[in-house]
Amino acid sequence: MGQVALEGMEFFAYHGYYDEEQKIGNRYSVDLYVKADLQAAGVSDELQSTVNYVVLYGIVAEEMRVPARLLEHVGHRILDRILAELPAVRAARVRVSKFNPPFGGLCYRSAITLKAKRKLQR
Repeated sequence: MGQVALEGMEFFAYHGYYDEEQKIGNRYSVDLYVKADLQAAGVSDELQSTVNYVVLYGIVAEEMRVPARLLEHVGHRILDRILAELPAVRAARVRVSKFNPPFGGLCYRSAITLKAKRKLQR
């Protein structure tokens, strides 16, 4: 097993519990880690033997464009799509962060982290 990681992806998006957040928008950061068998890619040096990080980025970017009230919902959608669309992925972890969350105090960012595993087929 190995890991493919995309760290520090940044997006301007319209997520937030409050209506104002969904109108004004904010900066977000996403860190994504997926586990897969990378042995064949290490031996073959062929893109089709690995989890293509361009595809991973595309999934994250698409889901970040869809407004949501909660960061948990955004993270869940990202994980669901990765497991549904990339059969080589065995497990994934995503961290979604919102910069300068609007709660009246000083806070650089708020964040959620979610993990998901592929269910074993019998």
